[in-house]
Amino acid sequence: MSPNFVKRTRQLQALNEELADQIPEYQDMELALKKYRSMFEGAVEGIFQTTPDGHFIDCNPALAKIYGYASPGELLEELTDIEEQLYVSPNRRRDFIEKLRSHDAVTEFESQVYRKDGQIIWICENARAVRDREGTLLYYEGFVTDITQRKLAEESLQRSQAKYKAQAEQLEETLNQLQRTQQQLIEKENLSTLGKLLAGVAHEINNPVNFLCNNFPHAQQYTNDLLKLLQLYSKYNPQPAPEIQQEAEQIDLEFLIKDFPKTLSSMQMGAERLRQLVYSLKTLSGSDEEQSIDIHQGLDSTLVMLYYRLKSKGNKQEIQVFKDYSKLPLVTCYPCGLNQVFMNVLCNAIDALRDMRSQPANEDSEQTITPSIWIRTELIDNQQSGASAVIRIIDNGPGIDAELKQRIFEPFFTTKPPGKGTGLGLSISHQIIVEKHRGKFTCNSSLGKGTEFVIEIPI
Repeated sequence: MSPNFVKRTRQLQALNEELADQIPEYQDMELALKKYRSMFEGAVEGIFQTTPDGHFIDCNPALAKIYGYASPGELLEELTDIEEQLYVSPNRRRDFIEKLRSHDAVTEFESQVYRKDGQIIWICENARAVRDREGTLLYYEGFVTDITQRKLAEESLQRSQAKYKAQAEQLEETLNQLQRTQQQLIEKENLSTLGKLLAGVAHEINNPVNFLCNNFPHAQQYTNDLLKLLQLYSKYNPQPAPEIQQEAEQIDLEFLIKDFPKTLSSMQMGAERLRQLVYSLKTLSGSDEEQSIDIHQGLDSTLVMLYYRLKSKGNKQEIQVFKDYSKLPLVTCYPCGLNQVFMNVLCNAIDALRDMRSQPANEDSEQTITPSIWIRTELIDNQQSGASAVIRIIDNGPGIDAELKQRIFEPFFTTKPPGKGTGLGLSISHQIIVEKHRGKFTCNSSLGKGTEFVIEIPI
């Protein structure tokens, strides 16, 4: 039984006993009845007395107000069948009566009821069965509290949490699928398949990603409004029902209020990250028809796609990437092919830094070398061949000896262990740059001094 209900019941009993004791002191019974009636009508909570068959015997003004009636008299006159007229679900009234018959008391019984104007509200009832000395049931009496605002806030918060959880799970699955697809495409090194699959993935997830990103600001505003409502509820109801207090402690309400906006912010960052991936996919999977593009966009999109390989993981150090972009005009080229070259060269640079990444970082040691990649662009003007855009991709890995360097553009030549590469990446890249773009693709490297790939595209 609710402590709150027990307290209220004891107050009524105490009042009855007090009045009984004081009756001799009053000149007549009328004074005692007036005092009792004054407390009854002045109560903040709704108070009622009903017959077992569902008719109101009496109620106070607070109850009439909760149910939308102008006065207790109007309620008693118009609300003649509690089960059919008041409860949204008649079964709820039957459950209420059954509990009273079984236990003589009901605590924190929540139901939806109709107001006079037809509006549906939530109420919480605490009631008891009143019997005579022989145990015969006389009537039911109890308290009613309007909990509509609290229920609406709770339901809205639950819906938001379920919605954001589902969206977060969908985002996580999409990202995992995206990374798996990306890894498969890189390993296959199939330019045609790469473009088609990336375009398909980008098209499929573009709309839901935009939906999430566009709705997160609204979700944050709704969350702030709901939390503000909860705070107002706590302010004006400092001592809620025990069940509410227990639930608040169980879910750690104070921590939830502080952490939920942070969770939304993290989810928004994840959604924006996914939007960047989609944009990069669309850039990398662009049409392989000749067109004028910004080369820097292709480089940045490739880096976004390779982020998962650059960041630290387990005992692997993060690879630092330094960009030194010069001002370049739009370059007429085959975007899909050129982006594939960037992907191949950067993947080779990441692979070359594998051993260095496995060494533990030591900030106090002057000999510690951070695995790094530099990307530099410049515009050169040759009097014979005209202007060209130059892209230099440099790593500080172990470098390549002279004998191997002469073979790196041969088809199927690779220095990687079996099953780790086909040896077609640099061969295809050389073909794309030299044959398709009539440019230059060279490698500068020596053991212990890193490697530099130079891509030159005529403007």
